[in-house]
Amino acid sequence: MDKTALDAYLARIGYVGSRTPSLGLLNALTLAHTQSIPFENLDVLMERPIDLSASGIVRKLVHDRRGGYCFEQNGLLLLALRALGFDATPLSARARLERKRSEIPPRTHLFVRVNLGGESWLTDVGVGSLSLTSAIRLEPDLEQITPHERRRIVRESGTYFHQALLGSAWCDVCEFTLEEMPAIDREVSNWYTSTHPASHFKGRLMVALAQSGGRRVTVRNNEFCLRDGGLSSNVQLIHSEDELHSILQDHFRLTVPRDERIARLLVQTGHVGDTLDRLTYP
Repeated sequence: MDKTALDAYLARIGYVGSRTPSLGLLNALTLAHTQSIPFENLDVLMERPIDLSASGIVRKLVHDRRGGYCFEQNGLLLLALRALGFDATPLSARARLERKRSEIPPRTHLFVRVNLGGESWLTDVGVGSLSLTSAIRLEPDLEQITPHERRRIVRESGTYFHQALLGSAWCDVCEFTLEEMPAIDREVSNWYTSTHPASHFKGRLMVALAQSGGRRVTVRNNEFCLRDGGLSSNVQLIHSEDELHSILQDHFRLTVPRDERIARLLVQTGHVGDTLDRLTYP
């Protein structure tokens, strides 16, 4: 990422201030990113290719003011961190939201490890309604406060689990082994995630954005949810394509073309209430 692209990214997320690598800067970027660039899978549903080249990610998320999922979101953050002089590494993970420990999900999640002053920190701006809003220290069994949910990392049989505290329960966000995820692995995983019929992203609409005060807003198929800093949520059904596009514009600052493949998801119905799965992804 060159200086012009970096300047455009920082303007996109509304960050002004020091550009010297530090924990303060890392936390500020993580928070500003998740409050400015929505997580969304609209292009997957519209069967548009997901371009993971540096120019493609910058064009879509910065200049076109769209959002994306983990390979795009954390790919963009990784480019910016390195341009700012951070020692940042892409790591692979298995997303565990809404999955039991007995299930083995594909290794199709990307997040970022940052080394600062001899300590390792993790940041993840691409995991929907549980995207981190500050970095967390890579230290097992340490409960850590973020601007939104409390987090911790636990290690079991050589595997790390990133967890979020939802109510009184610790819930798995993802599992990882600190294995790096080079560009070729991201390309292969991105192809599966964006095209395979069994992909988590092919059968449902997902949009999420963090807000100040610990709040989050999400869309999941035909449900629009506003969640406060706790578990309390206000969930309403989306009844029409017009209503969906108004919500995307008003709450996520997203303008996208109308597409019948997205509109069809609005006819799906289900129980509306404060369920755990609705609070997780996204």
